[in-house]
Amino acid sequence: METGRVEQAGARAGALSAPTVRLGASIAVGAIAGAAWSAALRAYMAEIAGSESHVDWLRTFVGILLPGMLVGAAIGASAGLDPSTRRGRVALRWCSLSVLLLALVPMLLPGQLWALLMTGLGGGAVAVALGGLAGGYALGGGRRWLRLVCIVPALVLVVGIPASVPAIGGDALAPTSPRGVWVMLLAATLMVVLMAAVAIPFRRLRAIPSSTVRTAP
Repeated sequence: METGRVEQAGARAGALSAPTVRLGASIAVGAIAGAAWSAALRAYMAEIAGSESHVDWLRTFVGILLPGMLVGAAIGASAGLDPSTRRGRVALRWCSLSVLLLALVPMLLPGQLWALLMTGLGGGAVAVALGGLAGGYALGGGRRWLRLVCIVPALVLVVGIPASVPAIGGDALAPTSPRGVWVMLLAATLMVVLMAAVAIPFRRLRAIPSSTVRTAP
């Protein structure tokens, strides 16, 4: 009898820990994917900057790679959250907004906010973050009219950022050169992947009608 109770208690503990394990795995995978995405973004930035590009611990690792990992972890977490509870839905909304970290974290670096206000330097990070949010909602949001509105800035960035590569990079990144086409393709796919990722929490919210949401976690 006692052995049976112990086995039942162990089974319950395992069942309760399974969602936590899945959530942790989703966060870990998301963080790794976010690190890969932000490293690819840094490669794009290096190509644009040319010989002026340099890697350092603060601006590269804290300003670019760290927010990419945090956003990836949040997006990964959204795959393991329960959209049928109020707590889960609130968390999913925060996960969708996590993409703004791509703009906020770099602004916290010394002198970066001042440079943005005075010279516009760093505005690209703001555009990427807002474009990712707009594209994510366009792909997965619940309100049809707002999705249609968000499509416009999303398409502008998906097309506009690659189109700006030759103008910024010069002859070395001309659209007729293999290197130029590669960087343009890299820019476009980075934005598309970001938007598709941000759409995940929006799609999970849309999958469960708000009328069926449980108040208990």
